[in-house]
Amino acid sequence: EGRRRHILEEYHKLHDLNRKKATVLIVGAGFIGVEWATEIEYFFPDVKLTIIDALPRCLGPLPDSAAEYCSEYMSAVGIKEFYDCKYDAKSSEFWKKIELPDGADVEYVCIGVKASNYFMPAETLSDKGPGGGGWIHFNKYMQVTKKDGTMWCDGTIFAVGDCNYGCLGAPPNWEMPPVPKISYPGEEQALHAVKNMEIMHKGSKKLKATWWPWGAGMFATSLGPHDACFVLAANHEKGSGYMVNWWIPAALQKELIESTKINECKNGCIGILIWHFVHHTPVNLWGAGPWVP
Repeated sequence: EGRRRHILEEYHKLHDLNRKKATVLIVGAGFIGVEWATEIEYFFPDVKLTIIDALPRCLGPLPDSAAEYCSEYMSAVGIKEFYDCKYDAKSSEFWKKIELPDGADVEYVCIGVKASNYFMPAETLSDKGPGGGGWIHFNKYMQVTKKDGTMWCDGTIFAVGDCNYGCLGAPPNWEMPPVPKISYPGEEQALHAVKNMEIMHKGSKKLKATWWPWGAGMFATSLGPHDACFVLAANHEKGSGYMVNWWIPAALQKELIESTKINECKNGCIGILIWHFVHHTPVNLWGAGPWVP
């Protein structure tokens, strides 16, 4: 109910901004910032939009082809872009630089992530990491560990997806490089954890190690409801991956993903069949997992 009310409040807020032809600043041109800017532009066309980022271009870690495609779209629909630009709301020079000398009516900050693991004891939480730390330490079997690497609760508690530290080891010799905090890796890690629970339930200690999942390199970025781009085979290296789908076909692909995923969550037959095989692929063609999982 709280989420539904928040969505309605945000809709009415944007409706009023559109009526006033207000100026809106989007801080952060990652895929969340780009998607939010283009959705506002499509449904509230009288809002004057500006998007900025501290990096040289939008979609920082993704390949140039995807960044250029999204940038061309935003330019075509009138969204102003400013890169290599550090956000400083208290600086008059900052506002002049982005051609908003009087500031923006509303600012949306779409940068970074923040841990919400307040329910876990401090001995299991990181002191460093995105947003200042607070991520759950874990081992290669997805079991929660303490700061010193020893298991917590005898290894019977697992941490998957957004809540965990996201990587194992340290650069440049990663045991597992940072995994993007998006939906696919979370589901894949949950499957790995469940498999290890089943092994433990049978009385065995031969657990299976997790890996950097191939689906962690898939990014579908919406550009309003009728355009998008889809990147495949990205990894932890900046600029990796390939834009393999774009325009209306990519928008249809995103719609298909959303509708089948919702169908699965409702225990629908089609959704269950599709997403079961997504996480039970017979071979790994890319990613860091074993050839035959």
